[in-house]
Amino acid sequence: MSTSPHTNRLINETSPYLLQHAHNPVDWYPWGEEALEKARSENKPIIVSIGYSACHWCHVMERESFENEEVARFMNEHFINIKIDREERPDLDHIYMDAVQAISGSGGWPLNVFLTSDCKPFYGGTYFPPVRAHNRPSWLEVLNNINIAWKQKGEEILSQAEILTKHLRDAGDLAALNKKNKEGKTDPFFSDEDATECFGNIMKTADREWGGFGHAPKFPQTFTIQFLLQYHYYSGSKIALGQALLSLDKMLQGGIYDHVGGGLARYSTDNEWLAPHFEKMLYDNALLVNVICDAWLTTKETRFENAIRKTLDFAERELRSPEGGFYAALDADSEGEEGKYYVWTKAEIEAILGNDANWFCEYYDVSENGNWNEGRNGHENTPPKTILRMLKSEKEFLFEKGWTPDAFKNKNAACLNALLSARNQRKRPLLDDKILLNWNALMIVSLCKSAAALGEKTYREMAEKTFDFLFEKLTAKDSIEFKHTYKNNEAKYPAFLDDYAYLLQACLQLYELTSRTDYLFTANRLCDYIISHFYDDQTGFFFFTSVTQKDVIIRKKELYDGAVPSGNSIMAENLFYLAEIFNKKDWQNMAEKMVATIRPAATKYATSFAIWASVLLRQLKGINEIAVTGGGYEEVRDELLSTYLPDRMLCCSRFEVNSIPIFEGKNYGEKASIYLCKNNVCDAPLSSVDTLILRIRERTVNSLK
Repeated sequence: MSTSPHTNRLINETSPYLLQHAHNPVDWYPWGEEALEKARSENKPIIVSIGYSACHWCHVMERESFENEEVARFMNEHFINIKIDREERPDLDHIYMDAVQAISGSGGWPLNVFLTSDCKPFYGGTYFPPVRAHNRPSWLEVLNNINIAWKQKGEEILSQAEILTKHLRDAGDLAALNKKNKEGKTDPFFSDEDATECFGNIMKTADREWGGFGHAPKFPQTFTIQFLLQYHYYSGSKIALGQALLSLDKMLQGGIYDHVGGGLARYSTDNEWLAPHFEKMLYDNALLVNVICDAWLTTKETRFENAIRKTLDFAERELRSPEGGFYAALDADSEGEEGKYYVWTKAEIEAILGNDANWFCEYYDVSENGNWNEGRNGHENTPPKTILRMLKSEKEFLFEKGWTPDAFKNKNAACLNALLSARNQRKRPLLDDKILLNWNALMIVSLCKSAAALGEKTYREMAEKTFDFLFEKLTAKDSIEFKHTYKNNEAKYPAFLDDYAYLLQACLQLYELTSRTDYLFTANRLCDYIISHFYDDQTGFFFFTSVTQKDVIIRKKELYDGAVPSGNSIMAENLFYLAEIFNKKDWQNMAEKMVATIRPAATKYATSFAIWASVLLRQLKGINEIAVTGGGYEEVRDELLSTYLPDRMLCCSRFEVNSIPIFEGKNYGEKASIYLCKNNVCDAPLSSVDTLILRIRERTVNSLK
């Protein structure tokens, strides 16, 4: 039970982030009619403060300002204060982030934006310090200036808010995209030259030494790596393959990856992937596994299989709920200090590992001087700490030592397990235990790909259990109208485009993995629902919010592939797939309109449109529709799923399914028949998987000129 003298309305929320603020002296409200009506009736401006539980600087600003009695009194007297968890309400976060970026030229979290009583933004920023520093005004200065302006220049502020809101409506992602398109070509068709240009533009940003793209802070950008693997498949480019594998290797060797317990942090603060902000998000780890599956299928290198297993072990151990879903995130901080849970002194490692400490410290770059100084200011007598990382590959290290891989594998695993046991005694970072539909759908996709790539039945079972959980807990029985978030047996907030698009993609992955047509028919129902509730006939893209949602000032369309895939790019993939399966020309036309519009921007700015670029590449080269029918189809299916074929769609059945055109007129004997089709026109059946793969690769590999 809290001993705080303060309790505000956030105490009734389920979000861990909002509950963190429930005992602030600030009179916080959740987003809702109560707060908005109070702002209207009292004619007060609204402060909307947006963050998430794993956000380091959100915690800093809370400690410095929102727990300060003087600051809280001023906020309570002059403002209506609303706290939002960006992961619960990404729609509001997108709108007000755009506003702050328009005002200040940059964004991030915590996001603090000032609204009129009708929710229109007029000023905002990110982190504000408690005292003026680094050319930033203090939070109290900002509050005082806004309060004076509101009382003395109210009409001016209302006019400014109207202008800014109009700008947000007119200058959304689609308008910006159209501006970019005017700079490019007008031909709607993606060509070999476009694909080569796309690759070239990616490589202009590539870090050839440390992997990844651009400069610090460096994010995983797994979609860009995925495009490079696909480009290599079609072109044979060793440069594309090399940059993709270098990027994955350097991340997996760096401090951004947790060598002791598994799992990837959100991003690195430096070019070498050494020092992350230590928060671990479910979506990052799902997307990492997704792309590592492609790397494993491309190379069959054991290090990628190990990374898949270790990352999924982390997710199951630390993020899996007893009900079957996955929790959202682990905090960066513990005991008020960023990274404390994850770093080590050399003396600690020596005490735990004994005789193995010397080689372990050499392999993981542990020294007396350390490489991590967080928490040492004012405590210079505290021993320096180290983030574990590998500066040499395992292969190089073993060559120098003259050790065999098997012997090293056992020694290394034993040492890491000993450190994990010791670390488990520390105070753990906060777990954000809400369950998000979209991030869980991403994890289902990755579990399916892992089950297929590694032949691992356990991953298939986890994927199906998670899928069943989402249908049981986040929607009413027999309904496909979902909620976005779930905790404490309560599902909240209407689901967004990303939720539905990713869930539809998960259905398709489950169908290919299991051959259960109920997944396919569910995908079909979801697609109908998405079109009726999110599609914009005028632009040919999908809104982020449903037509039934009324508490946002504008309906945005998210087109960029950012930290998570754009719901629109995933819907383009989904529409192409279902159009082929069910022979729906109108869905084919919708997808073609989307990619034709996006093509110039995706070509020129491929790292911001990487999934779009992959969709365009696959459509350029054509999708190989594979139908496997008759007895023993499971063995054929599983062999195909464990082969890297990014241009294939796989349908398998023991018996004819009348409602799926590709199964019409096929053989259904005791032995499996394998058909290679395009546009639902099939060649004569083949007798072996090897023959099929050879034929596909003859048509596809090195087809980029």
